[in-house]
Amino acid sequence: MQESEESANAGDVFISYASKDAATANAVVAVLESQGFKCWIAPRNVAPGSQYADGIVRAINGAKVVVLVLSESAIASPHVGKEIERASSKQRPIIALKTDATPLTPALEYFLSESQWVEVGAEGTEAALAKLSDALRRYLSASAASATAAAPGRPPLVRASPKRRIPWIATVFACAAALALAYFVIDKFWRSKQAASERSTAAVTPAAAAISDKSVAVLPFVDMSEKKDQAYFSDGLAEELIDMLAKVPDLRVPARTSSFYFKEQHATIAEIAKALSVAHILEGSVRRSGNTVRVTVQLIRADNGYHLWSETYDRDLQDVFKVQDDISRTVVEKLKLTLGNAVPSTPPRTVNPEVHNLYLQGRFFLQNESAGDLEKAIGFFQRAIAIDPSYAPAWALLGFAYFRQVANGYVEVSQGDQGVKATAQKAIELDPMLSEPYQLLSLVKMTDSHDWAGARAELDKALQVDPTNLGGLIADAHLTRSVGNIDDAIAKFRQALDRDPLNLLNRRYFGRVLYFAGRLDEAEATIRQVLEMSPTFPAAHYELGRILLAKGQVAAAVSEFEAEKSPGWSEFGLPLGYHAQQRTSDANAALAVMLADSAGSEFQVAETYAYFGNSDKAFYWLDRAIDHDPGIQWLRGDPLFKGITADPRYAALLRKLNLPP
Repeated sequence: MQESEESANAGDVFISYASKDAATANAVVAVLESQGFKCWIAPRNVAPGSQYADGIVRAINGAKVVVLVLSESAIASPHVGKEIERASSKQRPIIALKTDATPLTPALEYFLSESQWVEVGAEGTEAALAKLSDALRRYLSASAASATAAAPGRPPLVRASPKRRIPWIATVFACAAALALAYFVIDKFWRSKQAASERSTAAVTPAAAAISDKSVAVLPFVDMSEKKDQAYFSDGLAEELIDMLAKVPDLRVPARTSSFYFKEQHATIAEIAKALSVAHILEGSVRRSGNTVRVTVQLIRADNGYHLWSETYDRDLQDVFKVQDDISRTVVEKLKLTLGNAVPSTPPRTVNPEVHNLYLQGRFFLQNESAGDLEKAIGFFQRAIAIDPSYAPAWALLGFAYFRQVANGYVEVSQGDQGVKATAQKAIELDPMLSEPYQLLSLVKMTDSHDWAGARAELDKALQVDPTNLGGLIADAHLTRSVGNIDDAIAKFRQALDRDPLNLLNRRYFGRVLYFAGRLDEAEATIRQVLEMSPTFPAAHYELGRILLAKGQVAAAVSEFEAEKSPGWSEFGLPLGYHAQQRTSDANAALAVMLADSAGSEFQVAETYAYFGNSDKAFYWLDRAIDHDPGIQWLRGDPLFKGITADPRYAALLRKLNLPP
């Protein structure tokens, strides 16, 4: 949306406030609007169905003046900080209505250094609101008289004249009405949000779990660049900080998926910390322009909102690694009373900024699973390698992009795995201390040659190089489930989920492993946690349907299969459910749909025939799955194959796949 369009959809005055000051902010709006000012305040003016953050950004862009209700809560609020930084970047005048004497953080002091202040002091609220009204008139009059927005200056405070003075009784009634409405609406809004947050938190965090002081979550950094086109860069900076801090001994750092779960959500610091079981939050913003970058960071104590540290870095892109190192070391230093650790030393990094930029763009698209995004990721990694063929991280992530193409069925297993092997081996040749290439080789040996011993050897190397490699921990859990004791696999999944509690994909897999183990109540509860957090998460309804089938709840299972919105997974579930209901014609029709689109799903077709009791067809499709469907690694212990495990062909198949009985 262009700025002219944003102006048309916003108020002249944007009200910035912390949620705890909602009543005060609404009272201010009531008084200002009684004086003829057009105000914009969240959540009142957020259009139904729109993105909360988008509405705020557009309102700031379109506003002529920003009024900040400045209090202890506002100073501690990350959302207020982002709004003020945005207003400053758009050169909007800021008037701070200061309600207490709490000192500013360095970051807020930076952005408010030239702003006008109105203090609610000895003269009282009435006088302060009168001054605020006068100041707004001066700014808006100057704006109307000029073709450009008024520059943010600090004119002398305006003394309220008798003619403009708000009658005391009118102020009392306006504030009382606004306070009553604010308490009713805001309390209802925040209670609803708190209840939803508590439900999500309960789903992933044990009720009695103690939160260690040796814990910090790194939230995705906000892209404050003018064109809002640097999300890949701000995300990448936060991800690299997560990777660095995760290597600090005894420091608990939730993984990327969990920390980024809150991106674009209007959750409080306390809510995020509770969901992630951490004591501290590190958040920040990035504004990039050409070859320079401004990084603003702050470290917050979650239980009281106290800012332990904040800093703004203005650097050339070539120095971005030094900024990351400085931030990591400072975080540990500020927590030294409880941590007593140091960030492991890292060798100097002299990566070409253009190569690093392409690498971050590839990493950004690699987070998605669509065929188009994976192709984009591959393109960025290849461009980075073309400029610097010695950059091992680009080779490693190029291999991961190839592997995801195979895992998602976008390319043939043999074709994709050759590319994975070549890129992984190249990355190891360039940097033997990278963990990810060994992890990649382990995955290939599991899916391509079914060389479980070789896969274990590569995985051991990956975890030896980097014991914090979360992908390696998950691969270890899957490998253990395929060839080892399922209880050991469950313990390893729990360990991984402790590091990444909001990773819904891994939680879904954990539910499946519990289902394989016959722990059906736990499996059902786990999948319902996934659905509570994301009602349309791919395959979650399908997984729940299989669990309910095993519990004999056939009608409920069919309802879950029918609720599955991902086409492939829905096709896999419906034949099972209809067969259990003895709806033979419907089951056969649903199976025909599966068969028409069976490429890459041979394993699921075999599961269906086995559940139908057709052993010959089940083994025919299992033989096909060996070379075409990585899902074959789920064969051992799959409850849907219960009816064919006594067949000699089943034991022969396990031997062919190098799997134990």
